[in-house]
Amino acid sequence: MIDQIETNLYKLELPLPENPLRSINCYLIKGHERFLLIDTGMNRKECLEEIHGDLSKLSVDLNNTDFFITHLHADHIGLVSKLATGNSRIYFNKIEAGHVKRQGFWKLAYPASLANGFPETEMNRFLEGHPSRRYGPRADIVFFLRSDGGDIKIGDYSLTCIETPGHSPGHMCLYDANKKILFSGDHLLGDITPNISALGILNDENPLMDYFRSLGRIYPLDINVVLPGHGGMFNDHRKRIKEIKRRHQIRLDEVASIFKDYRSLTAYETASRMPWDINGKWPDFPVAQKWFATGEALAHLIFMRNRGMVNKEMIGGLWYYSRKL
Repeated sequence: MIDQIETNLYKLELPLPENPLRSINCYLIKGHERFLLIDTGMNRKECLEEIHGDLSKLSVDLNNTDFFITHLHADHIGLVSKLATGNSRIYFNKIEAGHVKRQGFWKLAYPASLANGFPETEMNRFLEGHPSRRYGPRADIVFFLRSDGGDIKIGDYSLTCIETPGHSPGHMCLYDANKKILFSGDHLLGDITPNISALGILNDENPLMDYFRSLGRIYPLDINVVLPGHGGMFNDHRKRIKEIKRRHQIRLDEVASIFKDYRSLTAYETASRMPWDINGKWPDFPVAQKWFATGEALAHLIFMRNRGMVNKEMIGGLWYYSRKL
């Protein structure tokens, strides 16, 4: 599906089969001689057929097309290796480039998941069907690395890279100050709260704190329209940021209340006691939803530990959190 947002700027909505998000938004900017595609969709047949059809309708020549990938998740980076040509530049963040080349994320996420209480049998089942392993890029990618403040010029658009870690370690948005447009990837969504997970991070990282800081970087910007990776575009980014921060405060309060009744819990056990917008009880949740829930619970526990609200200790090979008395 193609929607023209303004002159030389289009949204391409691609399907995400068997995914609760249902679709992803990719954005095409037409320049004077080249094109820029922001994110690509998953590396699967349905996405490839849809994007080829959309690009053909817009008379896009892939030999003259560059790519900007907001972050490493498969629904954003998966197809880039099939769409890019020898003449393409693939702009990407420095932090996650190594993870993509070495599949480094799962080297951290697998043992971290087990250490935080996720059952090994469920973890193995989850990995067998996880989209980042099944539908990620298949070829080695040569990235043109961009850091915070880096510029990308395409036609009448002058885009600035803004590092916004939280949803992923190196997530990056694009901002056009003249046109007052933010391409927000998964950092800022209008319909749902972005998932903030701590599974797969290093011990000294605090992704929820990183996310709050990233929201703080976006808040003062002069923005007329936010173009997110999923869902519809929206206008009042400051209102949305306040809503998201309130939602996380509610989550922190929910976790704190759980520890009034339990001496110590793993992140998996904490997640199993938190309320979720999923029908059924925890044992019946799809394994993928259990994994995302555990990662979100862990992010909030790490945040609380850094605020002096909970303790952390290793017992029998598992990390347990307990309320400070």
